[in-house]
Amino acid sequence: MPASPGNGCAAIRAMWRSGTALRGLQRLERWYCLCRQMRPHGSGGFTFAECPDRPAPAARLLWRAALDPHVLQVRAEPTAPEDPEALDLTRVRHQATLARNDDGREYLALSNGCQRIRLDVIEGSLCASAQVRLHYQLSGFTGLEPCIRVLRQLLALRRDDGFDLSLFPRLPRMAQRLEALRVSDALADGASYRDVAIALFGIERVREEWGGRSDFLLSRVRRRAAEAQRMAAGRYRDLLRL
Repeated sequence: MPASPGNGCAAIRAMWRSGTALRGLQRLERWYCLCRQMRPHGSGGFTFAECPDRPAPAARLLWRAALDPHVLQVRAEPTAPEDPEALDLTRVRHQATLARNDDGREYLALSNGCQRIRLDVIEGSLCASAQVRLHYQLSGFTGLEPCIRVLRQLLALRRDDGFDLSLFPRLPRMAQRLEALRVSDALADGASYRDVAIALFGIERVREEWGGRSDFLLSRVRRRAAEAQRMAAGRYRDLLRL
């Protein structure tokens, strides 16, 4: 990945297409949604850049554990299908994104498009068997609560074959942040503040209130534009710590 937080799509390749990049993956191609070659960490904070043409629900960025406290470190070992402690990877194939760096370390994201579970495999491999037993690496107290939350989410996913939404906290101010993204996109396309206000509030309200005694609409557009600039400058990383 380049030093900038750009999309870096040219550096991304499906590892199984190389034929030798990841031994044993051919047997598991049917359950891996994606397999990405990881590059050195860029300033964006994620381990590889997602293709900008991919719809947001299908985009599965794997953030560095140093930025994302909701990353659970595990050791993975192959096990038999009848092992009651096994995680059957074929059952989560449609939700899985796997990446592997040059040192062989694996990173897994399980996502339904909105919720996600992140695992860093610090020992072993998820590619040796379709069934694996996971050993969870927990210690101390600092940062323990997010990891316990991930454990509960993973347990619910294995038990119910789905994401328990009650275990995923809602992000605050999500409506305002989405509005800021819309404002940023519109301004980048050359729209004026008034054009943006029409898109957000409707032409009738803008006709009635724009340029009147109150500058509420203009101030709101300006606030959203300023928030979008702050997010683009790196504040988006703070969302991982909420």
